[in-house]
Amino acid sequence: MSSFRTARTPRARLVGAAATVVLAALSLTACNDGTGVKSEGRATGTAPTANGTATAPSQDESAAGTTQGSGTDTSASGGNGPAGKTSSSKASGGTSGTSGAGGAGKSGGSGETAASGGSSGAGASGKPVTCEGSVTRTTAAPLTRPVNHMLLTVTNTGSRTCFLYGYPAVRFGEAQAVPPVIEDSQPQAVVTLEPGQSGYASVNLATADGSGTNGHTVKSLTVHFQGRSGNGSVGTEAHPSLPAQGVYVDDSLKVTYWQQSMDDAVSW
Repeated sequence: MSSFRTARTPRARLVGAAATVVLAALSLTACNDGTGVKSEGRATGTAPTANGTATAPSQDESAAGTTQGSGTDTSASGGNGPAGKTSSSKASGGTSGTSGAGGAGKSGGSGETAASGGSSGAGASGKPVTCEGSVTRTTAAPLTRPVNHMLLTVTNTGSRTCFLYGYPAVRFGEAQAVPPVIEDSQPQAVVTLEPGQSGYASVNLATADGSGTNGHTVKSLTVHFQGRSGNGSVGTEAHPSLPAQGVYVDDSLKVTYWQQSMDDAVSW
């Protein structure tokens, strides 16, 4: 049996070399991504094939890509996925926090109410008080009409309302007794003075015809204030100034009840 060897012609060698070049080119196409960068592994999503066409990712890759994408989107939007809900919940919590601050504001409001209550408490402790020398200013002015009369004016200088009870218990000079009150002059209601307001009373100093007894001139006056019960004086007395020459008084001396208006006071 004879053996024989096929001789390789120059053409056959050339064809073989060309095939080698083609295979190398195909190998390079499979390893590069078209930008000259060698791929380090399979990417998620679509991947180019050796022939340049895109293939759909596998189910596992799709799931992984979806999860990753969803997580990224949720983080960015703060609202589409569970994490988004958590974020929304946190935001809501923040709102609640704000609401909480509002609640604290309400609490602060309560604080303010408490402060207001405190103020109200101060208002409670600052409820209307009795008018007396420490919260009022008293002046005494002789009148020309009616003759032999003097007008007492008490002004509330405090920050709270005060009640001017009864009538002024006046002492002229060194007198030991206070003059009587004209009963018919009693007003229907207690005189109430808001801060800055004034109440009035008149003093009949002496008879107009000079028929009074024990007439004399006095140069000092003390005014005592009555409490609600009308028994005795309360608080600090007042010492209004009299004219330098003094005033003339006799045994007919008497006073009116405190009045809300000056006209009512001088009408007696």
